[in-house]
Amino acid sequence: MSTPPHWDLTNIYPSFESKEFKAAFKNLKKKIADLEAYFDKTVARTTAKTEPKKLGKVVGTLVDSFNDIYTLSTTLGAYISFQVDTNSHDKVAKRLESEYEQAAVPLRKLGVRFTAWLGRVRPGLKKAIPTNPSAKAHAFNLMEAADQSKYLMSEELEGLNAELTLSGGNAFGKLMGTVTSQLTVDFELDGKVQKLPMPALINLRTHADGDVRRRAYEAENKAWESVKEVLAASLNGVKGEVGTLNKRRGREDALHSALDMARIDRATLNAMMGAMKDSFPLFRKYFQHKAKLLGKQKLAWYDLYAPVGKSGGVISYEDARDFIIKNFANFAPELAAFAKRAYDGNWIDAEMREGKRGGGYCAGVEKVKESRIFVNFDGSADQISTIAHELGHAFHNECAYQFKKTILQQDTPMTLAETASTFCETIVTEARLSKTKDPQEELAILEGHLNGASQVIVDIYSRFLFEKEVFERRAEAELSADDFCDIMLRAQKATFGDGLDENLLQKFMWTWKPHYYSTGISFYNFPYAFGLLFGTGLYAIFQKRGAAFVDDYKNLLASTGEATAADLAARFGIDIRKKKFWADSIAIIAKHVDRYCEL
Repeated sequence: MSTPPHWDLTNIYPSFESKEFKAAFKNLKKKIADLEAYFDKTVARTTAKTEPKKLGKVVGTLVDSFNDIYTLSTTLGAYISFQVDTNSHDKVAKRLESEYEQAAVPLRKLGVRFTAWLGRVRPGLKKAIPTNPSAKAHAFNLMEAADQSKYLMSEELEGLNAELTLSGGNAFGKLMGTVTSQLTVDFELDGKVQKLPMPALINLRTHADGDVRRRAYEAENKAWESVKEVLAASLNGVKGEVGTLNKRRGREDALHSALDMARIDRATLNAMMGAMKDSFPLFRKYFQHKAKLLGKQKLAWYDLYAPVGKSGGVISYEDARDFIIKNFANFAPELAAFAKRAYDGNWIDAEMREGKRGGGYCAGVEKVKESRIFVNFDGSADQISTIAHELGHAFHNECAYQFKKTILQQDTPMTLAETASTFCETIVTEARLSKTKDPQEELAILEGHLNGASQVIVDIYSRFLFEKEVFERRAEAELSADDFCDIMLRAQKATFGDGLDENLLQKFMWTWKPHYYSTGISFYNFPYAFGLLFGTGLYAIFQKRGAAFVDDYKNLLASTGEATAADLAARFGIDIRKKKFWADSIAIIAKHVDRYCEL
């Protein structure tokens, strides 16, 4: 198999040493200082009683200034993080990451001042916003910020938090990333001992040889055992900080801010989670049938991702590319052309290597109106879906760029951020199913699809239960590494049930999921389920409407930062507060489970 590519970042900045990068860093500091001066001189003197047109002008100036600065700051931040994520040994990149974070602290403080000020002038916003084009174009974002201002501490305390988190929760998150990316294991594979980074070891869960999967699982757990205390301390630090801040900000609980960030309410979450819980017997049926196919009484965790059927073996990066581009065209030629542009432009970093973090993501780069995609390509057939998923995120960004949305207008909640990714993943899955005539290949494709769905429905639910209990208990005292393992095991037993061997679960799931180690986003789990089921429902509508659906879909993607999830869903006649919509989407998956069990 040819070596998967590294991404090309040179059109963002030539290098850290380039005059362009250094000038951008310097310019960022100047722009922040200028905006600080504007706040002190003008904004501080503007109140809710200020004449509407004058107030509207101040609001519009702030909107334009923040869009300008965020375009620069997010581009710099992305460029630096791309280097760190692909090589955690890069000392220059890590130093610049720290310098960037320090430089961005005043910007975070200004963001807090802006939100707090919007809350104070809220009584005058309704009349002021229509008087200024920039303010009017950002009406939803402005009113949302004004409403959220009630959950801020004092300006002084929020500023202090922005500074202290660099040495607190943010530092713990970086420690987790460093530890997990540099941890390696000597592992015998194909007759020789190899030094494998943890992402490569974890990816052996998809290996065809059951003995390899078992040994990899045992080696993985042994490795996590060696660093569990460091990671437990990191997780305690992150969750402790978030819990303290939620309490001081007047949040009901840890879930409160996550729901607001997701732009959904508890009724929506309860409807979706209720449908997910109702589907556990369906997925346990899938797990139990898979165990039979593997000749086992019950499925062990290390067999959860085992291939079944005939997938055609190792797939090259080039073949995965060609398949994705060809089948994206079945949805719209525009999507296929976009994917080809991403490949041709080397937007994707795909090679697994030591020092590179695990997982995958897509990040927009505002300066060049492009995206960059991070994956760990191992040649398995399910990588087609993984790359299609991340290209979906990139297409989401592209729609915003095409509709000339500002960076503030692109502030998409995680729930809706998974819409395009799920949709694109569905496109390639359905294409693979429609093209095969071989029952064993069909079984392999269904396995990949159902495995992914089970992760998003069943495993995500377990992660939700885990995080909920961690927050509740962390409010009382720190938890030990064994506590985290115990909570994880109980959450897995409550969701996977008799679908898995309860003696062979994965208690260390909390160690390597970066989602748990963020102070900025908690409950980085249920939005994935929202994305899967919402995207599945939209795909069903596309199958009915065909080409007429495409423009509405693109408009939806371009608008995900400018409305609540419920309002956007209503455009397609969807009521996300009712369990029926979520159950109907799961029913589509159920047909695949039935077919899987027939094969």
